[in-house]
Amino acid sequence: MSERFSSGDRYLDAVLGGGLPANALNMIIGLPGSGKTILAEQFMFHNASAQRPGMYLSTVSEPLEKVLRYGQRLDFFDAEAIGTSVFFDDLGQTLNDGGLEDVLGHVRALMAERRPGVMAIDSFKALSAYATSLQAFRHFLHELAGILTALPTTAFWVGEYGREEMATAPEFAVADGIISLTTRREAERAIRHLEILKLRGTGFMSGEHAYRIADDGLHVFPRLAESLPFERYELQPSRVSSGIPAIDQMLADGYWPGASTLVAGPSGSGKTLMGLHFIFNGAAAGQAGIIATLQENPTQLDRIVAGFGWSRADESIELMYRSPVDLYLDEWFYDLLEVLERTGARRVFIDSLGDLRRAAVDDLRFREYLYSLLQRCANQQISVMMSQEVPALFGVSQVSDDGISHLSDNVILLQFVPRDAQLRRVVTVLKTRASGHEPDVREFKITPQGIVLGEPLA
Repeated sequence: MSERFSSGDRYLDAVLGGGLPANALNMIIGLPGSGKTILAEQFMFHNASAQRPGMYLSTVSEPLEKVLRYGQRLDFFDAEAIGTSVFFDDLGQTLNDGGLEDVLGHVRALMAERRPGVMAIDSFKALSAYATSLQAFRHFLHELAGILTALPTTAFWVGEYGREEMATAPEFAVADGIISLTTRREAERAIRHLEILKLRGTGFMSGEHAYRIADDGLHVFPRLAESLPFERYELQPSRVSSGIPAIDQMLADGYWPGASTLVAGPSGSGKTLMGLHFIFNGAAAGQAGIIATLQENPTQLDRIVAGFGWSRADESIELMYRSPVDLYLDEWFYDLLEVLERTGARRVFIDSLGDLRRAAVDDLRFREYLYSLLQRCANQQISVMMSQEVPALFGVSQVSDDGISHLSDNVILLQFVPRDAQLRRVVTVLKTRASGHEPDVREFKITPQGIVLGEPLA
């Protein structure tokens, strides 16, 4: 396998098929503010060494002093590396004085003097304005590519290109790899996506991958559906308890390990409480659990669980709370996968799917991610319970409007029934995959001991 060039972010490296192929010529494109310069510097600082230093060349778009000033705010920016393994230079004056021919001479001299292992030119697009003709610019590209490939150097041409320019700008034909960074407005939030448009001679993950810009650079979250090969796995023959004996009976003695259960119902019907039963009683039986909530913050949740005699002090229960404000669906799923790997949890309660759906860019992407998550959990025999709020207080006719119930192995419906001048809570098992179940409508009450089921309603 050829040498790979790491970005410093393991998920971006995975998107790139293990990292960029070394000694290639790459373009990083995107509109202003998309993180192009940060990504190029990230590649440089993670790979430059005294033996194979990095060279960062600014042109006429941004002053070199500005690039350095903002770069120093990033965690990977090592001030001690400047002048030893990373060098910055300004091509602006050379470009203004002598045009593209002098730029070629300057780059040729730097290559001979420094023998860099990585070089970036930012902004590369600005160079085309100094060409007297398209033919002259093509000649410049040919000469520059020859200089950069004469030594084992990984090069980055950074520019404010739009994707529509791929068909007309000649530099795209020269590049071995093209990384596109885009920012789209979704309601009140800006969603960033990275896409590999070209990577010569190697495979990569196709499609758009969300990313965030943080103090330590770009964090990429690959499309979950892209990285799930089918693997056969052994099913466990024994069932696991829901934590509520009567519900176990309605589900024919509990859940199959690795099954997914959707609990749907209106606000206040007991969805969160049923999920807490699932987690806390599972922990009492020796199965570590995760409460992945976007509803209650830790303080609110502590008050709820204390009211039923539980405690989050149990080290086998992990709380993963995320605010639904400025939530990246992709990031949330990868956070959950990392918590699952770290804790070895056997149960997960997701509260709620509605908040996750509102964070999704579209219905298809949401379904892809949820399907992939449930398949991974099934493969590892991790049982999942999910809550879904329905708008109707009475006479629920639809559990979900995005096909989520079809992805679930079990579907439990909680409802309110008016009777004797009171609202009674009732539960019905609508679906159990590969198993029988009792279709009765049963009243239940919420007591200090949790959920207590009554007899079937007449």
